[in-house]
Amino acid sequence: MDALSQLALAGGLAWASGIRLYVTILVVGLLGRLGYLHLPEQLLVLQHTWVLAAAAIMAVGEFLADKIPAFDSFWDALHTFIRIPAGAFLAWGAMGDATPAAQLAAGLIGGLVTSGTHLAKSGGRAAINTSPEPFTNWTASAGEDGLVLGGLWLAIAHPIAFLVALVLFLALVAWLLPKLFRFVQRMLRRLLGRGAPAAQGGAFDAAVSAAGDSRRA
Repeated sequence: MDALSQLALAGGLAWASGIRLYVTILVVGLLGRLGYLHLPEQLLVLQHTWVLAAAAIMAVGEFLADKIPAFDSFWDALHTFIRIPAGAFLAWGAMGDATPAAQLAAGLIGGLVTSGTHLAKSGGRAAINTSPEPFTNWTASAGEDGLVLGGLWLAIAHPIAFLVALVLFLALVAWLLPKLFRFVQRMLRRLLGRGAPAAQGGAFDAAVSAAGDSRRA
């Protein structure tokens, strides 16, 4: 595997891990196991039967969890502590025979890329979950499934095209994340604002009731 292909693989693994970590491991591991992809030595563990089995089970669990509104946001929050280090590790391992400095740089940048895609995914899904109907959520989830598979194919088959697309995608994420963050903030304020008057009203009613009881006594 030449340097350009290694770089595209590192970027592809980091990018996809922020969206569908277990599908990424399963697909790349199977391709390596079947001989369609030559994995660097550091990533040969992905071809192991137990790793493939675990990735398959978790991929099914993630597929189902990601289709349930609100629960998918909980799943994303939990995986903040899993996807990012895993994406950094996969990017590090994809550099294969590169120098230790290049591998470390790939791991650091890979973690940043995974963070970007993970935050974009989780923020976007949190915004979608403000809609009461589930169909938008299901459509977004299915779109993410297809996006990951297509992105991995592009990274392996057309490294240059993928790297160009990755740069454009990261630029879009950098532009979009602040807007998503502000939108989620506004929605949280609305939800908390609705709860506050009800709580105040309940306290007021309790005080009035207590005053009435004391007068009767």
